[in-house]
Amino acid sequence: MRSCAFVLLTLGMLAAFVCASSAAQRRPNLLFIITDDQRFDALGVVQEEQGSNARWPWFKTPNLDRLAKEGVRFRNAFVVHSLCSPSRASFLSGQYGHRNGIVDNSTHFPSNAMNQAVLLREAGYHTAYIGKYHMAYQPNRPGFAHVVSYVSQGEYFGGRFLVNGAETRVTNWVDDASTDFALDYLRTNRHQPWMMMLGFKTPHTPRQPPVRARERFVGESVKPAMNLKAAPSYGKGQRAYKGEEIGKPVETDTDSHGSDPYLLDYFRAISAVDDNVGRLLNELDTLGIAEDTVVVFASDNGYFLGDHGLGDKRAAYEESMRIPLLMRYPRSGMRAKVIDEMVLNLDLAPTFLDLAGVRVPEQMQGASWMPLLRGDASNWRQAFMFAYLFERNLPATPAMIAVRTPAAKLIQYPDRKVWTELFDLKADPYETRNLAGDPAYAELRQKLERELAAQKQRFGDPFEQGTAAY
Repeated sequence: MRSCAFVLLTLGMLAAFVCASSAAQRRPNLLFIITDDQRFDALGVVQEEQGSNARWPWFKTPNLDRLAKEGVRFRNAFVVHSLCSPSRASFLSGQYGHRNGIVDNSTHFPSNAMNQAVLLREAGYHTAYIGKYHMAYQPNRPGFAHVVSYVSQGEYFGGRFLVNGAETRVTNWVDDASTDFALDYLRTNRHQPWMMMLGFKTPHTPRQPPVRARERFVGESVKPAMNLKAAPSYGKGQRAYKGEEIGKPVETDTDSHGSDPYLLDYFRAISAVDDNVGRLLNELDTLGIAEDTVVVFASDNGYFLGDHGLGDKRAAYEESMRIPLLMRYPRSGMRAKVIDEMVLNLDLAPTFLDLAGVRVPEQMQGASWMPLLRGDASNWRQAFMFAYLFERNLPATPAMIAVRTPAAKLIQYPDRKVWTELFDLKADPYETRNLAGDPAYAELRQKLERELAAQKQRFGDPFEQGTAAY
């Protein structure tokens, strides 16, 4: 009897060890959701946090807030180039645009560029891209085995998707259609490890929310930006606009404040995307794969809504380069965690590879978030470089390069030293006072100039590597 008991106990311990080992070796599914032109503070949880300083306290995003409550919110997340295609290329490659070849919206993402989708696919992940991709009119999606996407900007209604090359027309709202395709993918591939990127068109112009959201927030209004009158050093820049094509100025700053339906449509569209995030989270629960699925939500860049008197993005001010970033991985046990260290779009690729147990290539210039998630910020970045390269069809926003630390920012403009800007972000978070010419801040300026030189040395100078068009 004792012998049998010993054997049974041994077998039980072995079974427990095997189960534990299997759980430890389980590779998580990876879901990346990206919106287009969503500001960092266009989240209900951020508006609630901002309290009396909130510009749209009536705005609610219950499903995105659920991600924050059940996971991690990165309070200081940024892009290194505030433009659609360059930012998306950095999410894919973990590299700056002057390294991966994408510094504008008119270039295809190279098939031989550093690409996390390729590396994950080689490691046994099934890969899918659904929805908006951009990269001009690029028809293919390098690294992705399953593609349900459209070229360029797509249409909010009645658009055409290419389903693995075959054209399919949809009749519902574009981001609802993308979500439908994503849900089908989840159901079909739930028994294998997968990585899916889901690109929403929202809230990019012309901002057309679905019928269900068109009456949301009726009667609400947006407070004027705190820095509405703090004009850029380079002049008027890209002014706020209403429904015109980007680059066409208007007489008034209609994106600055008020109850303009067009401005409210920005929030209505995001609210409708929030509905779709809820559909995805619910489906993960229904399929029983939520525990083993990492969900990351972000935007490709920020957006000016009257800040500095501007519309659009591109510039190196906070509202343009700062993005919403949420991450949930139930099996990790992290809930309602807020991280204040500076994280970048460069970091997504290293993080996904790290989670999948894939070696992160040295060529990637970002860093995995895993140390931060474990509570170790001892070796985390204390500065990063931002660059915007001049686009000839949008001359209102000049080429610029910047360096940001947790407390300050320096912005330089090639061949325009007089435009240099320096901000003390601790004392002046809205960047209303340019200190570049103030003798009292000469030491801070010199410190940041040295840091920018160090960043160029480490990551390459965007304006000296043959990709600049200024």
